[in-house]
Amino acid sequence: MISNTEVFTHNIALVGHGHVGKTSLAEAILHRHGAFTRVGSVDEGTSLLDTEPEEKERRLSIQSHAGHISLGQHRFNFLDTPGYPDFMGQVVGAMRAVEAGLICIDAQKGVELQTQQVWKLACKANLAKMIVITKCEYERLDYEALLESIWENFGRHCLPFQIPLGRGGSLTGLLNVLDDQSHSDAVLDVQNMRDMLIETAIEGDDDLLEYYLERGEVPKARLRDIIRLSVTRGYLVPIFCTSVKKGLGIDQLMYALSLLAPHSSELARQIINPDGSWDILEQKDDAPLVAQVFKQKNDPYISKISYLRIFSGKLTRDSVVTDSRSGQPLKIHQVLDLQGQTAEQMDEAKAGDIVAVTKLDDLRIGDTLTNGSVKVKLPPIDFPQPTVGLAVEPKSQADQQKISSALHKIEDEDPTFVVHRDEMTNEIVMMGMSDLHLALIEEKLKTRDKVLIKTHLPRVPYRETISTKAEGSYRHRKQSGGAGQFAEVQMRISPFPAGLDPKDYLTREHFHNLREYFYEQETHTAFVDCVSGGSIPNQYIPAVHKGVLEKIHEGCFAGYRVQNVVIELFFGKDHPVDSSENAFKIAGRKCVQQIFQQADPILLEPMVKLDIYVPTEYIGAISGDLTSRRGHMLGMLSQPGGYQIITAVAPQGEILTYSRVLTSITGGKGSYLVEFSHHSVLPYHEQIRVLKES
Repeated sequence: MISNTEVFTHNIALVGHGHVGKTSLAEAILHRHGAFTRVGSVDEGTSLLDTEPEEKERRLSIQSHAGHISLGQHRFNFLDTPGYPDFMGQVVGAMRAVEAGLICIDAQKGVELQTQQVWKLACKANLAKMIVITKCEYERLDYEALLESIWENFGRHCLPFQIPLGRGGSLTGLLNVLDDQSHSDAVLDVQNMRDMLIETAIEGDDDLLEYYLERGEVPKARLRDIIRLSVTRGYLVPIFCTSVKKGLGIDQLMYALSLLAPHSSELARQIINPDGSWDILEQKDDAPLVAQVFKQKNDPYISKISYLRIFSGKLTRDSVVTDSRSGQPLKIHQVLDLQGQTAEQMDEAKAGDIVAVTKLDDLRIGDTLTNGSVKVKLPPIDFPQPTVGLAVEPKSQADQQKISSALHKIEDEDPTFVVHRDEMTNEIVMMGMSDLHLALIEEKLKTRDKVLIKTHLPRVPYRETISTKAEGSYRHRKQSGGAGQFAEVQMRISPFPAGLDPKDYLTREHFHNLREYFYEQETHTAFVDCVSGGSIPNQYIPAVHKGVLEKIHEGCFAGYRVQNVVIELFFGKDHPVDSSENAFKIAGRKCVQQIFQQADPILLEPMVKLDIYVPTEYIGAISGDLTSRRGHMLGMLSQPGGYQIITAVAPQGEILTYSRVLTSITGGKGSYLVEFSHHSVLPYHEQIRVLKES
C-alpha cells in the first residue's frame, strides 16, 4: 500500500533540435506550477532558464539547465538541454542524470537531424522516451503527415495520446485518446488511434491480449498499469501535443507524466566493483551513497559548481565523501537545489535528487562519489569526440601567463573541448564540436577570463620517411685549443615496413652482429646496435642513440617527425683523449640526417576516417566534394528518415574546414565524426608545396 507521504521523483530531460521550443515549454511548465513568477522569452533574451550571457545574446541554449516542480506526490526534475549538435556534450551529460527523455518536435519543421541524434542517445541510455509536438498552433500543420514521418523515423510504437481539435489558428483543444469520445474537429480517427494504442500496449501480455480480443476492451486500471510499464520499457512511446502560445497541452502533459514517467529508481543502473566486475545498483535512500558528476561550471564568484545525480543513499551538508577516481576525501560545504539561475540550500538530498555542490575543485565530470564504505564507481559518461581544431596563441605577453589555465578551466567544464600541444608542430591546438563551439569558447575566454587570443588553422602534422636504403658515415672533429672533440660513426638506414612485428623483423639474419635494438612504437622506428670488435666503445653507443632519436623527432629534411625507418649503427672510431658522449651524440645526429636525405625521402600525410550523416539527396554533392579533397567513399549505410551514413577516408589537411563545408552543402542537415586512420604518401605536387612552405 502506498503511503500518503511518499514522494515519487521523476527526472526528465527535454531534448530535440534547436529552436523547437524546449526552453519555452520548460518555462511554461515551471511557471504554471509556481516555480517561476513570470514566463521568460527566448526570442527576447529574457529566458529564466538560459542564464549564460552568451545564451541570452544568441537566443539559444548552450548549456543544460535545471528546474523542478512538485505536483501532489510527484516531484519533477527537468533538465532543459541545447538543441544544436555543437553542444551535444551537455545533452549526453543530462541523459546520464535522468530516466526519461521528452523529445520535442516542431509541428512545422517535423523530425530534424538533432531529433534523430537524441533519439539514438536516449535508446543507448535505455531511457523511457516520450514525444512532444510543440507549436501546434502552426497554421498549415499536417498532423497526419507528421505522424507518418515519426513512424518512418522511430517506429509505429510511437502513438498519439492526444489529438488536436482543429488546425492552426482554429486549434481549440486536445482530445485524450484513452478517455474522450470522438469529436468532429479531431484531426485523426479517435477510435482507430485508441485501438492501436491499446493493442501496442498489451502486445507483450498474452492474458490481457486474449481478454481484449474476447471482449473488445481492457479494464481501465489494468490498461493504465500496462501502458506505464510499456512506456518505461520502451515498447510504447506516447505522443503529446502542446501550444505554449495558446496555453494548450501543459496541464494534460503534466498529468500524463505523473502517470507514465518512470520513477527515479526504475531504470536499472550498473556499477563497477573494485575487481572490475559489474553489479546492479540498489537505488534506495537507506543504501550507501552513490552519486555522479554529470556537469560542471566555473563561476567567477563561487568557484566551481558540480552538478550531481544521486542514485542511492543520502548526501548531507558538511558530510565527507570519497571521490572514487582519486580516492581522496572531500568535504561537502553546501548542497543546492537548482531552479534556473537560483539555488536553495538543502540540508539533505536523497536518492533520485539532482543537486549541485560547490568549491570542490578536484572533482571531474564522470566522477563517482561514495561515503567511503563502498568502493564502487559508475560507468564513465561516453561523450562525443571533438572534430574541429584551431591553433591558438595569446595576443599579448600578459595573456601568455593566463592562457593555459583559462583553456584548461574550460576543458574541465566541457568534456567535448580538448586542448593539447602538438609535439610535431609545437602549436597549442584547441578542439571542439564546431566552428560555433570554438567561437563561443573564444568569447568566454575574453569575457570571463579576460584572455585575448589569436586563432588560425593548425599545421598538418606530416611525417617523414624513406623509400630506399642508404649508408654513410660522419666524422665529428673539432679542435679549439685544449681538449678537442672527435667521434666517427657509420650507419645504414632502411624502410621499416608497417605492420611487421618489430622483434621478428629486427632479429632476422640480415642485421649482422645484432647486439641490441631500441624500438619506438609511436613512430615505428628502430635503432639497431650492430657494432662489433669494439670499434665504438660501449659507453658511447647510448649517446649515438640519443642523437639519432633527437633527430628523427625533429625531422631530417622538412621538419616533421620521422616514421617507419630502421637505423643500424655498425662501425665507428673514437679517440682516447678527444672522444666524449657529446661528440658521439653530435655525430649520430649528423650522420642520420645525411643518410636519410640519400634514401629518397618522402612525406606522409595523416589520413582520417569520416562517418558523414546526411540526407540521401546530398550524396552526390558529398561524393563530389570528397573527390575534390582527394578523399573517397568506402561505403554507405541507410538510416531511417531518408538519411545515409557515408563512410569515407580523406587527408586530414583537406578537411580542416569540413564542418562549415558540410553545413553549406546540406543546409545544416549534416553531421560527421572523424578519427585518425593511417598515414599515406603525400602526392608529389603536394610535397613540393609543403616543402616550399616549411
